[in-house]
Amino acid sequence: MMIVMLGVIFGLQYWRAQRNPALESPEHPAVSAPAASSTSSAPSAPAAAHSTTATPAVVAAAQTTTTVENELYRITFSNRGGQVTSWILKKQKDTAGQPLDLVHQGAAQRFGYPLSLYTYDDALTQQLSSALYVASASGTISAPATLTFKYSQGNLSVTKTFTFGDTYVIHADTEVLRDGVPVRALLAWPAGLGDAETATTYAGAQIDTNANGKTEHLSFKKISGGATLNGPFDFAGVSDQYFGAVFMPDQPDDASVVTFEHQIDIAKVKASTDKTPVTASKELPVLGAAVGSTTGHTQTSLFVGPKYVSVLKNIHTAGGGTLEPLLDFGFFGPIGKYLFLGLRAVHSWIAPRETGVHDFSWGWAIIIFTFMINIVLLPLRVQGMKSAVKMQRIQPQVDAIKARYKNPKPTDPKAAEMNAEVMALQKANGVSMLGGCIPSLIQLPLLFAFFTMMTKVVELRQAHFFWLPDLSAADPYHILPILMVATSFLAQFYTPSPGVDPQQQKMMAFVMPLFSGYLTWQYASGLALYWNVGNLVMIATQLIMNQTSLGREMKEIAAKRARRKVAAPKPGQRAPAGKTIQGRK
Repeated sequence: MMIVMLGVIFGLQYWRAQRNPALESPEHPAVSAPAASSTSSAPSAPAAAHSTTATPAVVAAAQTTTTVENELYRITFSNRGGQVTSWILKKQKDTAGQPLDLVHQGAAQRFGYPLSLYTYDDALTQQLSSALYVASASGTISAPATLTFKYSQGNLSVTKTFTFGDTYVIHADTEVLRDGVPVRALLAWPAGLGDAETATTYAGAQIDTNANGKTEHLSFKKISGGATLNGPFDFAGVSDQYFGAVFMPDQPDDASVVTFEHQIDIAKVKASTDKTPVTASKELPVLGAAVGSTTGHTQTSLFVGPKYVSVLKNIHTAGGGTLEPLLDFGFFGPIGKYLFLGLRAVHSWIAPRETGVHDFSWGWAIIIFTFMINIVLLPLRVQGMKSAVKMQRIQPQVDAIKARYKNPKPTDPKAAEMNAEVMALQKANGVSMLGGCIPSLIQLPLLFAFFTMMTKVVELRQAHFFWLPDLSAADPYHILPILMVATSFLAQFYTPSPGVDPQQQKMMAFVMPLFSGYLTWQYASGLALYWNVGNLVMIATQLIMNQTSLGREMKEIAAKRARRKVAAPKPGQRAPAGKTIQGRK
């Protein structure tokens, strides 16, 4: 099990590396997406003769702010750049217990604020983000509402219009004209998300794209800053484990995406903000994305919020899909998804939404759901025990066959004859080679799926349970990992293994519990809770099964096997006269 688990973990990393090809380097900014049909290669604006005709100046006299809010968010715009300086999610908290701001303030100050405009001309991009726009409203306004920013200077004219409703989705309509000709300007979320407070959260950031129904989740290792992908795109943006800022173009066929990859020292960022300090001093990746139309006129919806399943599946793109593919459960994604849906169903049963009870009940939901899974697997566990007993009943005959063939090497032609004879014996006695392995083969994918799912669903973020402040984070007191070692040892101790070498069984009785404790030491406490409850259920059911006739027979077979091992002479020794060794004089 340990070898399989390590193989899956490292194999998954290799699989992702092969599955997610690296984007083009910044030196070649215009490339086609994997599923793209667009053949455009030049990122520049449409060719046109430039005139020197100046448009009437539209410039604000002073810097102002406008705040738009509904029940879910409070967004603060500055007329400098017509961009967002704060995007508060009212129902989410940061680690300090304050309403969560999804604008990464430290990164935005260096690399740009959300809903700024990105062009392929650095000087123009800087001008668009520093100009004082004239806002259609100031102060605080309530959604539904529309907010427009306008700016004109010389031969340049810019219009940015944002529409707000009662959901996490807003709509943007932006256009930049130079001498009346559209300039290819993309609407950007350039510098990560504000919930990034630990190295793990930074590492979990990714660029998400969906082209022709195929979703890609690109980690920072696969991102080239400034690279361009041409559409079609149903959606594209940046996300981490729990939140996302994702654009959904009105015209997917004309959409293009620019990716950003920056480095930031989070220790310096924390020192300059009110966030909880961290000790890490190394630079970590900050990802961003900009989406626009190749026509120069960008019209797109934008989702900024938590990746709740119930929210994502109700947000529809212009291509007819939803944002549900934003949830990435890894290699065991289908299993992880349905495990979570089952867990959420149990949670909804014990904590209906109208009661307002959500956080504490997730721990009980994990316990009940784990109990249900083990009840479903119980018949397979009993069948596995029956198969193991059948195998041991014919073991003397198997040993006799091997002795007759003198245990040939695998390359010896006689080995195939011996194996065929053994298989015929097993078939005649109704023995399946995999019968005893089926419970483990089923439980391992469930464990791996839980392993990924626990840190991917925002519903478990900051869900507390007794001494656990966050089921998606490690147990701060390491109580569950220590219990993990104890319950894993007891589960192996009470489970008879007549077909396993006694010395090997003793080794595994200590190695596997220590390995399971190591895995859960710094991992999601929700996984440790699931694993511990599963072990307790297994111990209880095994104690009951050990009292049945089947269980007693297994213990007797195991005891006889152990006695034979003790009585067997060492290599080179002869058996004492009159003694029987493995059934032979």
